[in-house]
Amino acid sequence: MRQSQLFTKTRKEAPKDEVSKNAQLLIRAGFVHKEMAGVYSFLPLGLRVMNRISNIIREEMNLLGAQEVLLTVLQDKNIWVTAGKWDDKVVDNWFKTKLKNETEVGLGYSHEAELTNLLKDYVRSWRDLPLYIYQIQTKFRNESRAKSGIMRGREFLMKDMYSFSRTQEEHASFYEKAKAAYFNVYKRVGIGEQTYITSSSGGSFSKFSDEFQTVTDAGEDVIYVCEKCRQAINDEIFKEVSACPLCDNKDLMKKKAVEVGNIFNLGVNFSEPLDLSFADETSVKKSVIMGCYGIGIGRLMGTVVDVFADEKGIIWPKEIAPFDVHLTPIFDKEGKVKPAADALYADLVSKGISVLYDDRDIRPGEKFADSDLIGIPLRVIMSEKTMAENILEAIDRTTGEVKRVPVSDIERIIK
Repeated sequence: MRQSQLFTKTRKEAPKDEVSKNAQLLIRAGFVHKEMAGVYSFLPLGLRVMNRISNIIREEMNLLGAQEVLLTVLQDKNIWVTAGKWDDKVVDNWFKTKLKNETEVGLGYSHEAELTNLLKDYVRSWRDLPLYIYQIQTKFRNESRAKSGIMRGREFLMKDMYSFSRTQEEHASFYEKAKAAYFNVYKRVGIGEQTYITSSSGGSFSKFSDEFQTVTDAGEDVIYVCEKCRQAINDEIFKEVSACPLCDNKDLMKKKAVEVGNIFNLGVNFSEPLDLSFADETSVKKSVIMGCYGIGIGRLMGTVVDVFADEKGIIWPKEIAPFDVHLTPIFDKEGKVKPAADALYADLVSKGISVLYDDRDIRPGEKFADSDLIGIPLRVIMSEKTMAENILEAIDRTTGEVKRVPVSDIERIIK
């Protein structure tokens, strides 16, 4: 991507009504555009980050043996009524609308009931199970107060996975594998060190759940952390138990955190009312045992921004940065640097390296300020001076470390 062709522009100030750090920086850097409270459009840079996070999640879910689908956003009221989850007193954040024929439908805030009903056409016998099915899809939730930027919205991208097992033991085994896969996701996006599995209440679908909470001052939750086990307790549960559920340690550290994932047991809460059942080896009819596993992708992206940003702007971990390198040449009046930078850009792209090339004819200070704000982890500078020495300057956005690298060695440094 040539930066001169990028239709978005950086800005010095965020909208006055935007108070969260993640949204302020993402708007200023041109990653997202705020449409209304809790609703954001993802622009080219933001979509690249979102896609990289989504692909990491896909890889980890696929390794679990899960299969990806794309379910409908419009949901049949009757299915949710049967499941006991349509009433606003049970689920208070439905978006509901009507078709022209007055049929009432919901906009998908979750997909347990829809998928359970769908599988009635495909599950008959114990041989058809277990199944692990996920999707990455836009969700709609009628939050009474949207806040925290892209971390709590009314419209957002989510990965939701559902497991369908024959026995409690089979379900429990997969549940533990899913926990490990989630931690792999958080490690790969750069927040593994700051993220704890956290015991919590389960909301409207389950009595208890396991949250994944990332420690950050911008967090809206309070957790109590056991550093011995890397286990934590949500503030709601702490009022009941006041000790680590694994080692009974009472010396817990109070921290602010944000939820970046949530998994919980559904049991037969959906399969029984919707009659998703199977015949076991002895032809006895049994209800399928279910679990639910969610990651809000925008929320995860916003959390990364909050955790790593500094006073200059965003700092993306390498694996989810919008580009591998930010090429920021300093052009000279004689016009010697521009063709050399063009050639380097073309060479890097030909080798499979993604490059944001700042080919704009503006002052170096503006380029460097934009580069800091956008937050690509490696910046490469070419100038008349570096060309004379046949080197490039490679700057680590995280540490500020500057390396003087031979031009022939830059591909290795980037990779």
